[in-house]
Amino acid sequence: MKRQQRHKTILALSATLATGFALAASPPPEKATPGMPAGDGTTKRSCWVTAVEPKPLSENVRRGLAWLVGHQHDNGGWAQGEESRTMGGSLSGKPNVGDSSSATLALIRSGSTPSDGLYAGAIFKGLGYIMTKIEASDTLSISITDVNGTRLQAKLGPNIDTFLASLVLTEAVGHMPDQESENRLAAALNKVLHKIQENQQTNGLWGGGGWAPALADAMAAKGLNRARQMGMDVNLEALAMVQSNAVSEVAAGRVVGGAGAAGVALYAGAKNLGVLQDSVNSNRERRAEVVRLAESAPTDEQRDQAKKELDRFDAAEVAFEAAQKVVIARLDDPQFVAGFGSNGGEEFLSHMNIGESLVVKGGNDWKKWDAKMTSNLNRIQNGDGTWTGHHCITGRTFCTATALMVLMVDRTPVPPEALASARKVNP
Repeated sequence: MKRQQRHKTILALSATLATGFALAASPPPEKATPGMPAGDGTTKRSCWVTAVEPKPLSENVRRGLAWLVGHQHDNGGWAQGEESRTMGGSLSGKPNVGDSSSATLALIRSGSTPSDGLYAGAIFKGLGYIMTKIEASDTLSISITDVNGTRLQAKLGPNIDTFLASLVLTEAVGHMPDQESENRLAAALNKVLHKIQENQQTNGLWGGGGWAPALADAMAAKGLNRARQMGMDVNLEALAMVQSNAVSEVAAGRVVGGAGAAGVALYAGAKNLGVLQDSVNSNRERRAEVVRLAESAPTDEQRDQAKKELDRFDAAEVAFEAAQKVVIARLDDPQFVAGFGSNGGEEFLSHMNIGESLVVKGGNDWKKWDAKMTSNLNRIQNGDGTWTGHHCITGRTFCTATALMVLMVDRTPVPPEALASARKVNP
């Protein structure tokens, strides 16, 4: 009952924010990423930008992207691809939503959209496959797929397909080639967001098993926060709950030792840092609105609720700063960066989360990390343009897609208000 009442109060606050205190979009402090949605005010309040000027796509990146396009199935999906002989399975050649979402997202990050660019056709087909699976799924469970038992699901939990789909669909909003396909995408994304929110546990996470579900929880938080930033229907309680979990982990001294990380410090650190970075990005985008509401809302209840929201924002900032310091202090430790001990999809996904935080911070920490990741990934790239895992998540599709997103992490979308706030702290 308390949770339901809090949900109603937060929804009322959200409605007041949206109608009475809309914040005008500030000019982007940096150049917007090619392929990111233009801020026309119809689907979101402000234009996503990049934290730095994106580097031109390297030859290594182009080779990886070409491999992905060349291995897309006729139905638009991707399979998990070839694995080592000791880890291969019967699903290595069957398309699935998780691998398809990661491959499609990597192509989008390269600068193409479903309607424009070198990879437009592949992206459009990939989204079509993902949306078809979502449309065929039920309305109550968190699942959006009928393909079960994949390598991704076994290692990150059965919900990873849903979380990755929320992320890629969000980044495609506003870029479909016509209104019909745009409406279809919006309906699919709203269905996924509803599933995620309705199945969130009281601890703010989603559980569901798997070897390292903490990394899946980080993807869920990323998807919800970025969808909210785009103006999609994500309630504030869902964001507050997942943020609270990460804040609690930091307060308990478990930045690199939290639950669900298979005992691997890299996975835990990447999860907590990733959740908090995406949370503070959303909070920073909304802060000016909430401050205004705390000062001049129509009712005492709304003013009090706004003040509580500001307290939550402040707690997240403190926890985020602490988590980032802990992770940065470990980045010179080869054992920490290596994760489980060798290259794998979990490592690449963790490196992406860390990179997405450091690029917003900027400065020497970002430059050093980017140079280290670029050198290592270029060194271990296979001759055919792929990356292969040596343990657990070993499928070429996911490993290649996530390695590419590490190399293209400078193209990660960021709300301009969040970036401006970060640069005040780290000029």
